[in-house]
Amino acid sequence: MSINKKNNTSKHGDFSKFYKKESPKAMKKAYRKEKNEFFDSLKKEKSKSDAPNYKNTAPKKDELRLNKYIANAGICSRREADELIQNGEIKVNGKVVTELGIRVSKKDTVSYKGKILKPEKMVYVLLNKPKGYITTTEDPYERKIVMSLVEKACEERIFPVGRLDRNTTGLLLFTNDGDMAKKLTHPKHNIKKIYHVVLDKPLASNDMLKVAEGLDLEDGHIQVDKISYAEDGSDKCEIGVELHSGKNRIVRRIFEHLNYKVIRLDRVAFAGLTKKDISRGKWRYLKEFEINRLKMIK
Repeated sequence: MSINKKNNTSKHGDFSKFYKKESPKAMKKAYRKEKNEFFDSLKKEKSKSDAPNYKNTAPKKDELRLNKYIANAGICSRREADELIQNGEIKVNGKVVTELGIRVSKKDTVSYKGKILKPEKMVYVLLNKPKGYITTTEDPYERKIVMSLVEKACEERIFPVGRLDRNTTGLLLFTNDGDMAKKLTHPKHNIKKIYHVVLDKPLASNDMLKVAEGLDLEDGHIQVDKISYAEDGSDKCEIGVELHSGKNRIVRRIFEHLNYKVIRLDRVAFAGLTKKDISRGKWRYLKEFEINRLKMIK
């Protein structure tokens, strides 16, 4: 049998064109690159396994979404908590977390600006505010503040929802529920308030019509929802006003615009809550059905 050295191929053909001829130096370089890539991949896998996995696990009974945990600590609303998370201002177990939707439990340590956050029991306190108290949590001039009236209501730190000016009496809600407070003060929810107004002189019927149709004040148009003489209408100095605006001193400014002076102003209803069974200067806790009704507001 003769062999042709010039064309030395097997019966299956010449496969040499599929192989790249490399120098020993190039082969060593390729091997080092392959080895480095392999160890880099191992490091990445290890770092992933070391990272806390709060989101991709089945939720447990005692777990809360991180934004709700923060809101329950009385820092802010859940929406604002999402912003804090995305801005990298929240740490969970000492590590910055920026991903939304993760869950934490009481065993986790959540901190904001170096302060450890602790979720509180939600508290809802309804006060019948007397005259002469300002709606603030503290006052540098040491005037009487509404917080002194509810200081024994709970250990949790609660805040007033909205405000009543110093000489206005009536319903004022306090809570540490940031979501609830935001909902009840945001204009889009149209939270209804009813006021009993006592004027310095009888309200003329044409002026009542002007209020009902809407007035243009210095900060824009204002529209009440309802207005009428109080009770049987025999005393035209006493007026009932229902509105949803939260503008500062809005009821007083409506009547001042028409040259009336408000002698007394009392908020008798707020978001469906009333003053029934609450004496002036006293408070009570909201009932469960009242809390549930407020939570249903959209």
